[in-house]
Amino acid sequence: MGTVQRQHLTASPWGRSPSLPVRLASSWLTNALLLGLVAAALDDVRVDDGWALLAAAAVFGVLNTVLKPILRFATLPLAILTLGIAWFFVSLLMLAITNWLVSGFTIHGFWTFVWATVVIWAVNVVLDLIGLRGLRRTAAR
Repeated sequence: MGTVQRQHLTASPWGRSPSLPVRLASSWLTNALLLGLVAAALDDVRVDDGWALLAAAAVFGVLNTVLKPILRFATLPLAILTLGIAWFFVSLLMLAITNWLVSGFTIHGFWTFVWATVVIWAVNVVLDLIGLRGLRRTAAR
């Protein structure tokens, strides 16, 4: 008798789950669009050129994939005490580190960081509602 092999597929609204390179490219472009939207919406956010925007998107994506989950775990007790507000500041920190690491991408002022984080959160909520969450796993919340 032959063996039956089962293949586990992650279903998305479009059928099969996109490949890793497609998901990474989608995440990178989504982050670039998010950061570009933030720069267009807020006067104190500056992006020198497209390369700076792409670099910021790459750094932002890596930070959200690697560092943010570690910080969220480390701040879990504080997040419980503050009803999740602490995690807002973890997201804000990801923008601050991106600002610090990427020349050509600049955010001026604490309140600009706060509003930029709110804009990114709001866009992510919309993306979740229309079902694009699976394509953009590393974008900020």
